Amino acid sequence: MIIIQTVKKKEMKSNYKIYTATIVFCIALVIGSCRKLSQEPSTTITDATYWKSANDLALACNALYAYLPGPNRDDPDYLTATDQEAYGDFAYGTAASLISNGTWLVPANSPEWSGLYTLVRVANNILGKSAQVNADTALINKYLGEARWFRAYAYFELVKRYGDVPLILKALTTSDEELYSPRLDREIILDTVYADLDYAAAHCPVASSQTAAEYGRITRSTALALKSRIALFEGTWNKYHGSGDPVKHLSIAVTASSAIITEGKHTLFTYTAIKDSSYFYLFQYASDGSLGYSNNKESLLSKLYYGASYTSYVTRHNITSVIGTRGFIATKALLDQYLYKDGLPVKRSAYYKAHEDSSMTEFLDRDPRAGMSIFNKRTAGNIYNVKIPYTLYIPAKWYVRADHVSNSGYGFNDFIVLRYAEVLLNYAEAIYELNGSISDADLNKTINAIRNRASNNNTARLVLLTNAFVTANDLDMLTEIRRERNVELALEGFRYWDLLRWKTAETELPKPMLGPKYFPNEMTGLSVPQMNADSIIIYEAAANRGFNPQRHYLWPIPTLQIGLSKGTLTQNPNW
Repeated sequence: MIIIQTVKKKEMKSNYKIYTATIVFCIALVIGSCRKLSQEPSTTITDATYWKSANDLALACNALYAYLPGPNRDDPDYLTATDQEAYGDFAYGTAASLISNGTWLVPANSPEWSGLYTLVRVANNILGKSAQVNADTALINKYLGEARWFRAYAYFELVKRYGDVPLILKALTTSDEELYSPRLDREIILDTVYADLDYAAAHCPVASSQTAAEYGRITRSTALALKSRIALFEGTWNKYHGSGDPVKHLSIAVTASSAIITEGKHTLFTYTAIKDSSYFYLFQYASDGSLGYSNNKESLLSKLYYGASYTSYVTRHNITSVIGTRGFIATKALLDQYLYKDGLPVKRSAYYKAHEDSSMTEFLDRDPRAGMSIFNKRTAGNIYNVKIPYTLYIPAKWYVRADHVSNSGYGFNDFIVLRYAEVLLNYAEAIYELNGSISDADLNKTINAIRNRASNNNTARLVLLTNAFVTANDLDMLTEIRRERNVELALEGFRYWDLLRWKTAETELPKPMLGPKYFPNEMTGLSVPQMNADSIIIYEAAANRGFNPQRHYLWPIPTLQIGLSKGTLTQNPNW
């Protein structure tokens, strides 16, 4: 039986320019639609009195946006499923992610399963009740496109965790037999997902036509971008796990991402005030959506937050506070992914320093994104006005500048859910996975465009990637494409899932979680940590980590769901 939550337990909810009362109102619509009343007072919202106008549909769709992921401690994608690039709760000596270190057990229930099926129900309810609305067909279809986008999003999040899952395409009542639906092959689920996204792409507006007030709603580009993300995931999953049809999905990924590139509605964000640091300011208030599409054409979908100052009525996110108390820190494995300015990796570049003499050494002559993704003493205080409490690998993304954060450590800058740089990376990877090669022309419009944004078009700060460069330096093109993805999307919730789809999790996740080299005179306020023979801080030892490839590539189905299913739900292998 599919158990759903009435309200998703997210610590922070997106405002989507919506007052809390509106969200509560919309949720009440959804959960109240099953009740039959003998009387209908004028103050009661029921199906009989609602679902009349396009505005009713718009208000109902507003509730969907609360389910977008955000940068909070309790967000499953962002902070729970960490891997070799991030570690949590260092200050308390415990791992933030039992998933990452392989010590998790089968749960009785799970907020991911319940929350995602709640989102499916909200979307299905809107789709079903829309038949009662009397309004312009194009406007109705726009909101149906939004609902179908969120249903597609929910099912992809279910499939990437659990594999085969029940497919429910209508709002159920307690008497519906579909409550006991068995798991359906993931290929059938994803065909339905693609159909939902095709509908959204056909009926939602192009981004350039949105007003500032509409910024943050689903657009054609949003639908195509999610489709490219899903198809790349499934194509590479099939290729490396030996299942399904990788060519089918990789071709879909190329087509969807290519459409966004060709249609030309989006560009990489440039902060005109400080172009050298555009990448850093993409995750600060400079890229805020309050000015709409024209201010940030890289964001295809953002979770929006209220205002610039804290009150009890303002929704906000707590990532600044979490990072500031060492609840979420980056690792040496991540920093080692950043190339040096000559385009060569750690231990291969002439700029590599084998023996560091300060915490600054390893940031010198690196890809500029290293210092814009992970703070060091120079960039944090002198450039970005950030006061970090310890000289560890402190993440820079969404850690709000000291003059832009509330006294409580909360931030209000938008959280980007889908951005154009990801679309470019999806295209480059899918092309290579399909063909076993990629042209310099495709590298220039994808990876090299991203590098040029990072270096402000200065190849002396970061060289470009070409086939000739790869050959001359005995590099592997697929490794460099994956590296670029890891670097550009670092700390945004992708890496764990990338390791799963590439089937490299069994190699990477059991490794120890390491931090920077320990320099006693610099690490004030930090007790002497556990270190290896090279004085590298150990966040979590390899002895405490593991990954069982026969089990951990799929998450376990919650036992409560299996118990309530009348025997229709089966558990994933070896759980």
